Amino acid sequence: TAIMAAPVRKKNFAVQAKIEPFYTGGKVQLSADGQHLFCTCGSKVQVLDVQTGKVHTSVQQEDDDDLSYFAVSPDDKHLVTAHRSLLLRQWDWTEPRCVRTWRAIHISPVSYMTFDTTSTLLATGGTDSTIKVWDLVQQYCTHNLKGCQGVVSVVAFHPDITRAQVYGAANGYKIHVWDLNTSKCVALLDKHYSTVTSLRFTPDGLTLLSSGRDNIVTMWDVTKFQVFKTIPVFENVESMELLPHQDFPQLCVRKEDGPHFITAGSKGVLKVWSSQKSRCVFSHTRPSSKATENQSKPDQSCLLTQTLLSTQTDTIAAVTYDHNILFYTLQDFRSRKQLVGYNDEVLDIKFLGESDSHIVVATNSEQVRVFNLATMDCQILDGHTDIVLSLSVFKKGQFFASSSKDNTVRLWRFDDSSGKVHCVAIGTGHTHAVSAVTCARLKPVFVASVSVDTTLKLWSVPSQSELTAVNDTPVHLHSTATERAHEKDINSIAVSPNDKLLATGSQDRTIKLWRTHDLHQLGVLRGHKRGIWCVDFSPMDQVVASTSADGTVKIWSLSDFTCLKTFEGHDCSVMKAVFLSRGAQLLTSGSDGLIKLWTIKNNECVQTFDQHEDKIWALVANSVETTVVSGAADSYIIMWKDVTEEEQQEEKTKTEDLILKEQELSNLLHEGRYLKAIGLAITLDQPYRVLTIVTDILKKPEGRLQLEETLKKLREDQVDAVLKFVVRWNTNSRNCHQAQAVLSIVLQHFPPDQLAQFPSIKPAIEGLVPYTERHFQRLNRLLQQAMFVDFTWQQMRTATDQGSTEPDQSSHQEEDVDLGENRDGDMSSTLDHPGTDHNISEQIDRQRNVESDSLKQAEELVINDSSSEKSSSESSDEDAPVKIVDVTLESGIGTKTKECHRPSAVMETKEDSTSGPEDSSDEDWDAVLAAMRKSDAQKTKGKASTPKTPKQGQKNKTWPVDTTNYSNKRRKSSSK
Repeated sequence: TAIMAAPVRKKNFAVQAKIEPFYTGGKVQLSADGQHLFCTCGSKVQVLDVQTGKVHTSVQQEDDDDLSYFAVSPDDKHLVTAHRSLLLRQWDWTEPRCVRTWRAIHISPVSYMTFDTTSTLLATGGTDSTIKVWDLVQQYCTHNLKGCQGVVSVVAFHPDITRAQVYGAANGYKIHVWDLNTSKCVALLDKHYSTVTSLRFTPDGLTLLSSGRDNIVTMWDVTKFQVFKTIPVFENVESMELLPHQDFPQLCVRKEDGPHFITAGSKGVLKVWSSQKSRCVFSHTRPSSKATENQSKPDQSCLLTQTLLSTQTDTIAAVTYDHNILFYTLQDFRSRKQLVGYNDEVLDIKFLGESDSHIVVATNSEQVRVFNLATMDCQILDGHTDIVLSLSVFKKGQFFASSSKDNTVRLWRFDDSSGKVHCVAIGTGHTHAVSAVTCARLKPVFVASVSVDTTLKLWSVPSQSELTAVNDTPVHLHSTATERAHEKDINSIAVSPNDKLLATGSQDRTIKLWRTHDLHQLGVLRGHKRGIWCVDFSPMDQVVASTSADGTVKIWSLSDFTCLKTFEGHDCSVMKAVFLSRGAQLLTSGSDGLIKLWTIKNNECVQTFDQHEDKIWALVANSVETTVVSGAADSYIIMWKDVTEEEQQEEKTKTEDLILKEQELSNLLHEGRYLKAIGLAITLDQPYRVLTIVTDILKKPEGRLQLEETLKKLREDQVDAVLKFVVRWNTNSRNCHQAQAVLSIVLQHFPPDQLAQFPSIKPAIEGLVPYTERHFQRLNRLLQQAMFVDFTWQQMRTATDQGSTEPDQSSHQEEDVDLGENRDGDMSSTLDHPGTDHNISEQIDRQRNVESDSLKQAEELVINDSSSEKSSSESSDEDAPVKIVDVTLESGIGTKTKECHRPSAVMETKEDSTSGPEDSSDEDWDAVLAAMRKSDAQKTKGKASTPKTPKQGQKNKTWPVDTTNYSNKRRKSSSK
């Protein structure tokens, strides 16, 4: 079966929104204006915007341990957190910023905190049975109050600051009253028989109301510290709030009847009580409370742990045991908003509504949660009595089915206009947990379910009119067919786009295909090495995709039941697969928290998304495939937006802008406006173009000055960018000259203090130093080699000039006689170039005009050194001949100078030898020549005392320069 290619393929998804956990248990507090909600979430305090339900600020310091408690001041300026490490931190939560940290004097964690009405004093109650009062302005502990027994459960300041009283209670069931002026306990209020949970003062400050888990609310006269009324409330009270002193007609509250208070406790019901009549005047019941009667843990499911009252927004909020926060209007207790603080492990997600405006979520709970994607308002659906495992939605999104561990399948109706959801049908018949469910694609006529009991059931769905007429009592679904489908647990089921086929995947490593109307088995797909987690039909082609615990995804043909393709890329179990781009692409999720986008045609993994930290159970795309939602065991629900077209458009726009700027840059270079050209090239981040511009400037006659003027006009950020480019240029020997020129100008015109402020100066120095040292070493070697070439060239010129000059005959005869006396006539054959002393002197003068001043000094040093040995030389061999032969050197290209023999009778005065023009040779080469001359002089000095005569028939060899004998001969000629 050929796989059709989609016209437009996805390339990338970006995170659009997240539904993240913001409350994991502990204290919840509303701000004074009622706009923000403070919630404990592990080691941080999450600040939510009540209107949008999104996290506004996360107050946390790195490596902090879990919070034990927190408190917000009445003026909303101070947030103080207590940690299990016995540290107290004061925060400016709007930034957020930690203002101050200090160690609590408690020897065990803080269990309760509260501010006084002035927001200057903070009272902390610890599990060490003590209460400490802190002055936040002066930043010290003012009081250490003792007397309680057990863990401090509640602390309160008297609203009248002139009384300077603190009330506190612990597990000892007694309320202690301390006078802050004397730091002594002035009263002991003993009436409760269980833990005291709330303390509230009336507006006049004369009456105290206390509630506890002993099913009573006690009213105290704080002037006499006596009880004057006890009101039974018939439930364990976890929280209590005083209603404002005004009329609430819909709550049957009149202000002339005295104080009224609201209680919340173990029954999960908000009740309004009249203190004067000592009875309940209004009871609010949650709509889902009727469905909780058959739950396995009714007490926990109904428990309300805390109430929050905001008179600014006319709102009362209740916090449930399962981390849900319910907002009601204070006038009539009508539901306003519901936020889910913690989703636990997300097992399945589906889109709801014709426009996919809602999502329905199954978590590790018996409740089904429906989120409004626009407001993040959540509706919690009660009905199942055990964990919901799977969800499936009919085509138009008006009905959806859910399956649970309570062995039932439920059908729900979604009202698109109001957003309300009601259970309309229940299907029973499975003997074990219903692991997966699927709905018909074309019309809502059937529902199919699979179970841990290895059976496959087909349920007929009543007509839409019958389901719409259902109000309170759900109807029963009837099973039309049942088949034992697999040998082991069945994990997944899917229906084909035409509703004619069903596919089931099981732990027995097989996928089976079934005919829908009678559940007749059509074929078995084998090939996976471990259990199957998900199966899904392609929307366009006759193929089915499967994911397995063996880490692979396979595409199977429905015509011959063969495996067409295998995708390998996940390192662990693949949990879910979804077709995209009309079946041309596949989106998969794994137990490692990764989502991968595949192109089916070439088995290519286009993109990998890493946002989750645990296994991703849920993955679904909306009808137009612009949004994908994923849910994982890390409690995060992430909305992904398809940004392929946006990125393509952005890339196209960038390309057009680049072309325009390239054209502008070319125009600037053509016009010679180098300053703007460099700035534009820096903006385009084109180091090579900047290098080209610098090279062009330096080629001009006054190039360096022009480059200097151009660089001086750049901004600091542009100079910083140029330094980054210089580092890259300097790595190549071809561009090092331009880099060093720019660097030299920058270092000359920018002071060190200013350069130190550049962001890239440190990495620039680290990159420039090693390559710069290497370049200078290379240049030094090149300079030395050039000096050797120059020296060789000068010697070759000297030898050529001497060879072409005709010496005087008389001088030749004299040299011949002298040499014959010591060489037995053999050596005279080597002096075959007659000449005169005058001609040789002219030749030597011509040589001096070419040689460097350092060479002249080296000759003088050698002559002086030789003259110091005059006595020994004359006594040993006064008539020793001088052998003058050109030095044989290897030039840089491997050539050698020719040998030549010069007359030894050189009559020359010392003044002549020292006279000559000045030269400008480098000092390094001076030292090299001086060392060579001195070495030759020392060698020839030793040889002059015992001259050797060549053997008979042996050719004359090339001799080193014997400057010592040359000096002796000069003196001999002078004496004659």
